[in-house]
Amino acid sequence: MSGQLHSAAPHHLPAFITAPGETDVLLVVTAIILIVILLIFGNLFLKLHPLPERLAHKGHKLQFEIVAVLGLLALFTHIHAFWVAGLLLALVDLPDFGTPLGRMASSLERIADGAAADPAADTVKPRLASDRGGADFRGSAIPDAPPAGGAAEAPEKRRARSGPNQELIDA
Repeated sequence: MSGQLHSAAPHHLPAFITAPGETDVLLVVTAIILIVILLIFGNLFLKLHPLPERLAHKGHKLQFEIVAVLGLLALFTHIHAFWVAGLLLALVDLPDFGTPLGRMASSLERIADGAAADPAADTVKPRLASDRGGADFRGSAIPDAPPAGGAAEAPEKRRARSGPNQELIDA
């Protein structure tokens, strides 16, 4: 600024005022800082937005799909409650009801197939204590008593037993 200054202008001008035709350094530095901050926040948003989906990816498929839909709704509608709901759903470990119910269904199907194939095999005939030579004072039936000869029943003819003492019963 070698030209004449106006009489009302101060004698010392601040450094950010540039002469006509020169590069405005403050504008360039501000634009660079703005672009860098925009890129940093953009990357932060792109890392933070799919966070619920990444957390739910290790869970169940249905949970992952619900979280993904909530994330898309939050992205396109700008309603942040969807994103928060997706994050909370991703953090909660839902119990697995499908596996036990599937196992029960397959077991019941296997039992039903076995019962339909041989209906007489599952029938247990109760024996009285008098059948094995002992006295029965109450007249009650003893279903698992050995035959009258004293020999134990063959393992394949025994009815299925369950429980923690299975080994003690079979011995």
